Amino acid sequence: MTETDDIKFMRRCLELASKAEGLTYPNPMVGSVIVYDGKILGEGYHLRSGESHAEVNAISSVSDETKLKLSTLYVNLEPCSHFGKTPPCADFIISNRIHKIVIGTIDTSEKVSGKGVKRLRDAGCEVKTGVIETDCRRLNRRFFTFHEKRRPYIILKWAQSADGYLDTIRSEAHKTEPTWITGKPERVLVHKWRASEQAILVGAGTVRADNPRLNVREWKGPDPLKLILSSSGSFNKGPSVYYTNNKAVVFTHNSDADIPDTVKVVLREDLPSSIQICEYLYSSGIQSFFIEGGAAVLNHFISTGFWDEARIFTGEGHFREGVKAPLINGILFSKTVFSGSSLEIYLKNGS
Repeated sequence: MTETDDIKFMRRCLELASKAEGLTYPNPMVGSVIVYDGKILGEGYHLRSGESHAEVNAISSVSDETKLKLSTLYVNLEPCSHFGKTPPCADFIISNRIHKIVIGTIDTSEKVSGKGVKRLRDAGCEVKTGVIETDCRRLNRRFFTFHEKRRPYIILKWAQSADGYLDTIRSEAHKTEPTWITGKPERVLVHKWRASEQAILVGAGTVRADNPRLNVREWKGPDPLKLILSSSGSFNKGPSVYYTNNKAVVFTHNSDADIPDTVKVVLREDLPSSIQICEYLYSSGIQSFFIEGGAAVLNHFISTGFWDEARIFTGEGHFREGVKAPLINGILFSKTVFSGSSLEIYLKNGS
């Protein structure tokens, strides 16, 4: 195969893997294709934890097993080499006599971390690694951040007016209704995003002002775990706490706060809330979370450096006064224009 062929087939692995975004936790997203004589013979991807891995599904999809020994297996992440809920994929590849394997990136988690490649090479397989590695790592950025930085991957999201405000000054008649800056397509996209992350965090001010449900309604997918940061532990207990899936986790500095039907986590005063929230979520196995506001929470995570990606919608209207949007310094990754707004995605340096 040429370098161009390797890239083409690895991109197909990524396409397959991304079909299960939000469904594979705690496992990464993995796609695999079997190529014989320059053509795809079989393919598969990992759908959810506990079910067959991508390599197994790809190999099992091949009807003519005699061609496997002359085929190349492509996979975006190093095959596992340990027994978990399923047997090692490296052993399955070897047992099916596939001698050439092309891997997008090494799995840096402690259980794998090169062991799969070693198992394959020790069995006499030809192994190539590092094909479009940047793209392969980005697809599983949540997984890699969790295992390498020992914290969840953190995504900030907000919508701002053309003149840089998150919200207007609320009137008495407009205290618990969102001030919409974006349109329907953007809101559908946000719900798709929610379904891809394991948790969603807002501040008590957002709960008081908008009474959000913090669930997935405009897209099909699992509801994220609801997280609320409330220093006082005092906020209106509306749908975001009681009427959607999962109990909310409330982070507060008030050990005496009475917050029924929630999980209360009391924060220390001598350590930033962002660090303590990340430590709690990491210990709970949460690989990613989405911060939707408000300004104080967003600014806190920005100021302490605990963020990886920022997704910012900018509308066409002007508020002229209100709640100022955060300022962020990052690398522009992409820009998308909608009918009434634009979306810019920024990555933090080093993320």
